Amino acid sequence: MRILITGGAGFIGSAVVRAAIAAGHEVINIDALTYAANLENVASVATDPAYVFEKADIRDRAELERIFAAHAPDAVMHLAAESHVDRSIDGPGDFIATNITGTFNMLEAARGYWMDQGKPADFRFHHVSTDEVYGSLGASGLFTEDMPYDPRSPYSASKASSDHLVRAWHETYGLPVIITNCSNNYGPFHFPEKLVPVIIINALHGAPIPVYGKGENVRDWLYVDDHAGALLAVISRGENGRTYNIGGNNERRNIDLVMTICELLDRLRPGDTPYSELIEFVTDRPGHDMRYAIDASRIERELGWKPSVSVEEGLRKTVEWYLTNEAWWRPLWEAGAGKRAGRKA
Repeated sequence: MRILITGGAGFIGSAVVRAAIAAGHEVINIDALTYAANLENVASVATDPAYVFEKADIRDRAELERIFAAHAPDAVMHLAAESHVDRSIDGPGDFIATNITGTFNMLEAARGYWMDQGKPADFRFHHVSTDEVYGSLGASGLFTEDMPYDPRSPYSASKASSDHLVRAWHETYGLPVIITNCSNNYGPFHFPEKLVPVIIINALHGAPIPVYGKGENVRDWLYVDDHAGALLAVISRGENGRTYNIGGNNERRNIDLVMTICELLDRLRPGDTPYSELIEFVTDRPGHDMRYAIDASRIERELGWKPSVSVEEGLRKTVEWYLTNEAWWRPLWEAGAGKRAGRKA
């Protein structure tokens, strides 16, 4: 397929770009190159004849329409989004403009192109979303595709809004769509403002490792290359109008995840004292969901996909990547990434 991928210079998007090229697809990568994007993430495929990069903002409808007309994609994978919950609390406006209005622009550009092409039945608009739209779970239960939405942060509310727009364009205009909702991703090229890279890089600097509250919040962790494989399975074989949840089957309390990474660093880059001594509990963020957990049985049953990387293996590979790729993360870190300070609990 010729796939138009938005946000393809970001963390998850670049993993999808690399996987799509490796699988023999053609890729048109659209990215505005905002703070969390980095063309080094796709340097390994930049000279591949099947790869094209377009610097464009999904808030610019005219530019999107030009790109659709110029490249004639067979499918769209829409990953471009503002995604950091803490940033959404500090400044929700960018999340509304990008995640909601930007998705509206993508839908309208895709719909116009699809209609101009004679409404091909095999065209797909694949919207990549998050499990955070479902809200918070208690000690038991799993998010299923049929659960009602209950977003708790500006970020998750903006993603829930974009999901609803995609469904509405399917029901109202017949646009062929698929939605996926994934759990927490981690792995190489993760921008150093998210939990896993913050733990690693702070530890390497001997700086405090901030943990919200008591670290008891639970997340399901999905290795980014597993997620990329799932997304390609969905765009290739997913059913029109269907939603698929994608999870790693790797639930961990935040504090346990932090301890695991500290223990890995103790073995791979030992210091004078255990890295766990750097852990510092900070004031919990507002509206912090207690637990996320994904029921991914639909995608396994219908498309034959399931995660292949355990959290232990994935964290080891991730730590090793950061240890050997300081040239990638250090400029970002020195520019201020990951420095959003928490307050002591």
